[in-house]
Amino acid sequence: MQRRHFTAAVAATLAAPMVRAQNWPQRPIKVLVGYPPGGFTDVTARLICDKLGQRLGQPVIVDNKPGANGIVAVDQLAKAAPDGQTFAVVIAAHAANTTLYKKLPYDPKKDLAAVSLIGLSPLVAAVNNDAPYRTAKDFIAFARANPGKISYGSSGNGSAVHLSTELLKILTGTRMVHIPYRGSAAAFTDLLGGQIHLFMDAAQGLIAPGKAGKVRLIGVASDKRLPALPDVPTFVEQGIKGFVASTWAGVLAPAGTPAPIVKRVSDEIAAIVKMDDVRAKLDAMGTIPAGSTPAEFQGFIDAETAKWGKVIREANVSLD
Repeated sequence: MQRRHFTAAVAATLAAPMVRAQNWPQRPIKVLVGYPPGGFTDVTARLICDKLGQRLGQPVIVDNKPGANGIVAVDQLAKAAPDGQTFAVVIAAHAANTTLYKKLPYDPKKDLAAVSLIGLSPLVAAVNNDAPYRTAKDFIAFARANPGKISYGSSGNGSAVHLSTELLKILTGTRMVHIPYRGSAAAFTDLLGGQIHLFMDAAQGLIAPGKAGKVRLIGVASDKRLPALPDVPTFVEQGIKGFVASTWAGVLAPAGTPAPIVKRVSDEIAAIVKMDDVRAKLDAMGTIPAGSTPAEFQGFIDAETAKWGKVIREANVSLD
């Protein structure tokens, strides 16, 4: 009798996540975004969440929680109930933070669950229209001839732009001075004014000003040209081997979220990024659609953590 009761209890426990997934969602879902409205992370999150809400039959609400290179939002996610009601959209900084900070308020491996990679946005390099260099190859030659006299701006210490430009320095043996700003807008303003020599950003922020002739776009940090910028060659094309650097957007859940719910969201995102209207908007942003399984996304995060960890250590970058 006791064995039958025990077996029934175990079966009920194992079936509970499936039952929850079948009945899920019953109320609005919250998606945390660790950056202010309007930027790459927020725009990507809202594009996906609008479609996800339609497909799930419940509102999927973006909740902006900026601060500490995205850590504020991820910490809130890690402490949320694993009931499928809270997710977060993170970017490349999430992988870098593991090395940038000596101690995080959460354990990236134990407290979080990978859901899906939404897409990758290769960084684009811009210079002032009056600069004497017209290509990335010319810029690197100029930087080598003027060690320590070239400055580059970033959207902040530890950002994808900062670390990617440090990677460029490592690969090319150049010396450039880092000027961190509080966001991309201020860095872009100083690029226009000639206060800095180089600024790289997610393609979304530079496509329009590049096409309008406000700045000169000299290279894309990708192995292929972007559909939105077909006339801008990659750094690899220009002889700078290995310089592939992107920011990216992906979805996380609290650890312990029922696997069927995680799979459902992952499957929905994979379907959403294949929709014609979504793909067109991502293309226009310079974002390469992805869609992945949870295991694939976790593998991607691990690879990004290792890649940027090496750059951080070699460049001696720390935010503590």
